[in-house]
Amino acid sequence: MLTASNLNGVRHGFFTRKGGVSADGIGDMDGLNCGFGSDDSSENVAENRRLAVARLGVQGCDLVTAYQVHSAKVVRVTQAWAHQDAPQVDAMVTGESGMVLGILTADCAPVLFADRTAGIIGAAHAGWRGARAGVVEACIAEMVAIGARPSNIDAAIGPCIAQSSYEVGPEFYQDFIDEDAAHDDFFKTSTRPGHFQFDLSGYIERRLSRLELASVAALGVDTCGDPERFYSYRRCTLNGEKDYGRLLSAIVLEQPALK
Repeated sequence: MLTASNLNGVRHGFFTRKGGVSADGIGDMDGLNCGFGSDDSSENVAENRRLAVARLGVQGCDLVTAYQVHSAKVVRVTQAWAHQDAPQVDAMVTGESGMVLGILTADCAPVLFADRTAGIIGAAHAGWRGARAGVVEACIAEMVAIGARPSNIDAAIGPCIAQSSYEVGPEFYQDFIDEDAAHDDFFKTSTRPGHFQFDLSGYIERRLSRLELASVAALGVDTCGDPERFYSYRRCTLNGEKDYGRLLSAIVLEQPALK
């Protein structure tokens, strides 16, 4: 489990694939696969999620995850739901203590947020579609709506696909440039003619930096390039595997807001 220094004092973790009960079967999912959407058994996934919550040191608390759809939709969490009843959103916020907000990824970026003063936390799933649609901004806006202040919010971008592993085609590049010429900062020319390498983490970090938060940190860890520690959708695709595990990133509010 990795942590972000700017979230010290807030119980959270960006989990690796290490330490779970899943085994390779149809694809690359041995270890701590926390995704019910994979072809892993529901029993394995449930046990892995239980192990992750225990590793956070909050065993018995409710882990809440969403049905992620690469959107900018956000939901306010006031009580836990069963995974089969999860709303189709890509960000969650709560001011309820004991609620573990979880994001599932396999190359997209998990982003965790905390306003310690207000006692409000958030979590977002930010692939390029969701990030471009404004999912991190929507998450911050919902936190503010329930009492947070941007200047008190710390944000951490967890493990995701790195620029060196993220080749994209000319249409992808052109769409971003047509939107804003400054987006050229997030692309490098690839070795394949007409292709580019995209910096997803850097793109999200810049969007967050415009919100005047207390701090923004990125772990700078490449999920695709580190098969020993992380699952990766792109690596799975390149290797011709049929399925892949999902990494969990989670944050929990242990205490009510300061008064």
